[in-house]
Amino acid sequence: MNTKLRIALELERLRRNNLKQMHVLRQLFWESTLRCNVHCLHCGSDCRSEITQKDMPKEDFLRVIDSITPHVDPHKVMVIISGGEPTMRRDLEEVGYELKRREYPWGMVSNGLLLTPERFRALREAGLLSLTISCDGLKEQHNWLRQSPRAFDCATRAIRLAAADKSLVWDVVTCVNQRTIDHLPEIRDYLWSIGVRDWRIFGIDPMGRAKQNPELLLTDEQFVRLMQFIQSEREAGRHVSYSCEGYLGDWEGKVRDHLYHCAAGISVASILIDGSISACTSIRGKYYQGNIYKDDFWQVWENGFENYRNREWMRQIEPCRSCKAFRYCEGNGMHLREENGELMLCHLHRLMSAN
Repeated sequence: MNTKLRIALELERLRRNNLKQMHVLRQLFWESTLRCNVHCLHCGSDCRSEITQKDMPKEDFLRVIDSITPHVDPHKVMVIISGGEPTMRRDLEEVGYELKRREYPWGMVSNGLLLTPERFRALREAGLLSLTISCDGLKEQHNWLRQSPRAFDCATRAIRLAAADKSLVWDVVTCVNQRTIDHLPEIRDYLWSIGVRDWRIFGIDPMGRAKQNPELLLTDEQFVRLMQFIQSEREAGRHVSYSCEGYLGDWEGKVRDHLYHCAAGISVASILIDGSISACTSIRGKYYQGNIYKDDFWQVWENGFENYRNREWMRQIEPCRSCKAFRYCEGNGMHLREENGELMLCHLHRLMSAN
C-alpha cells in the first residue's frame, strides 16, 4: 500500500470514529413489503408474490416518522422505501404525499415492472426525489436472473422514464454474476444508449437464494477483473462505481467515489416489515435493536446499535483476528455477518487470493 493511500485511510478512520460518536441519522430505510412480482435467483429476502407476512400499515410507519421529527432536520434525513418491490403497495403514493408534507425527501429501489408512465408521474407528484432501478444485464441475462420474461423490457422502460426527467436523482444498479462478467462492455453500451450516466455495480453475496447457487458468485479472478473494468471506466470519464459493501485494500480510491465505510447503525437505520429496528436492509442476520411496536425508535437510535458502532467484537472471530487490515476494514460490511458472527465473505481476501 502506498503512503498516499495509507494517509487517506487513516484520515477516513478518524472521520469514521467521529461519525460513530455523533451517529447522526441520515438515511432511514423502510422495508414496506415482502411481496414481489419477480422471483430473483439471488434474492436475499426470499420475497414472493404472495406471502404470509402482511405489509406494514402506513400509519405505523408514519407514526415513527412523527416521533423522530422533533430530533432531526427532516430535509437531511433521506427516507428510502424498499421491499420486496415497493410499487406492489397500492398506497405508495399516499405514503409519499405524507412524507412530502412532512418535508422528508424520499426515494425507492424498484425492478421497474410496475413503473408505467402513469405510475411514474403519480409517484413524482407524490414527492419521489430519487430512484434506483435494477438492470442486471442484457435481455436474456436479466430475465434469467429475475426469472421474468418481462423484466428487461420493463427495466428499460423505467430507465427511459428516469432519463427523461431532468430533476430526478437516479441510478442503475447491476448485480454481476458468472453469466455477465464477460459482457460488461456490451451492458455498458446498452445502458449508456438509453440514458444511464450513473451506474453502480454489485457482486452477489452468498446469502439467501444465492447461497445455494454457485453460478451466481464470481470467482476471485473474476472479482479482480470486475475491479479492473470499473477502474478503466472511471479513467475514461464514466461514472461507474463499485458498491459500498466491502473493504478493497489497494483498490480503495480507484473504484468508488469514497473510501470504504459501512454506515450501518452509524448514519443508516431501517424499519423492517415486522417492525424490527435494524440498520441497512441488506442485513439479513437478526442484529435487531428493538421493535417499533414496543420501543421508541429514537431512544433505540440514540442508545442502541452498540454492536454496529463498536465492531471490536468482530476482531475476535477469524479471519479478522489475524488480519492487519482490521484497522481500516473493521470486519467488512455488517450484511456479510452470519447470526453467529462469522464472516461469509471477505473482499480483501478474495483480491489477495487472486494475485
